[in-house]
Amino acid sequence: MRVFVTGAAGFIGTGVTRELIAHGHEVVGLARNDANAELLEGLGAKVHRGSLEDLDSLRAGAKDADGVIHLAFIHDFAKFAENGQVDKRAIEAMGEVLEGSGKPFIVTSGTGLIAPGVTVTEDMRREASEFVPRVSEQTGLAFAARGVRAMTIRLPQVHGEPGKAGLVSFLLEGARQKGAAAYVGDGSARGAAAHRPDVVRLYRLALENGVADGIYHAVGEEGVPLREIVEVVGRALKVPVVSIKPEEAGDYYGPLAMFAGLDMPASSALTQQRLGWTPTGIGLIEDIGQDGYFS
Repeated sequence: MRVFVTGAAGFIGTGVTRELIAHGHEVVGLARNDANAELLEGLGAKVHRGSLEDLDSLRAGAKDADGVIHLAFIHDFAKFAENGQVDKRAIEAMGEVLEGSGKPFIVTSGTGLIAPGVTVTEDMRREASEFVPRVSEQTGLAFAARGVRAMTIRLPQVHGEPGKAGLVSFLLEGARQKGAAAYVGDGSARGAAAHRPDVVRLYRLALENGVADGIYHAVGEEGVPLREIVEVVGRALKVPVVSIKPEEAGDYYGPLAMFAGLDMPASSALTQQRLGWTPTGIGLIEDIGQDGYFS
């Protein structure tokens, strides 16, 4: 299968690219600069020049493909609403050229901010909210009614490469700047997590066997307490670990305050059942706690 992949040169995208090629697929990766193009060529992928803002490049890449995996997102949370609209337009551009084809179209979402305090399952739909401007899931799945095998993969905190672990990486940078690693309240709020090799395998399985309107969870651990994560960050940076009040979260976390203190566990039981996927990777705390992970 010839697969057009946005974000192919990223943390998860490079793994997906390797996984697809290893299983006989041809990858055409979106590259916005020479460095990304060189990296993709080194992985054995073909290069398609463009960006999320260049809708014509996205249409051309999707039109020539047997399937599309959309991983790219501009992770600038200070412009979350603006970037959410960039993402929406990109998904619509690719989906429109796939309309009526029955081809697989996988968009990427998250397990968080769906139903805080409840273990989120694949059968729970994400509702539109003014507090969550990223609408990749709703936008992508809408094409299932338009003759596309549209699916979404919800990501938790993904770890598996030194220095990178989803929102944990932002926590690390915040702790560096503030001189302390902070959790909200008693730090019991949980977030789901997964090891990158498990995640990239799920993208391939969904591409090959997923169904239209399918929602899949790339979750290896249902819920890791924030306090445990922050304690690892504190040890790595040799800074104090402190508790802050919910009303202090905005000053400490900045644009990420919307995630701070929210209990956001998620299950992948239905994904495992439906796609025959079994996560086997190392746990988040054990992984990021290794010497040098955040050096």
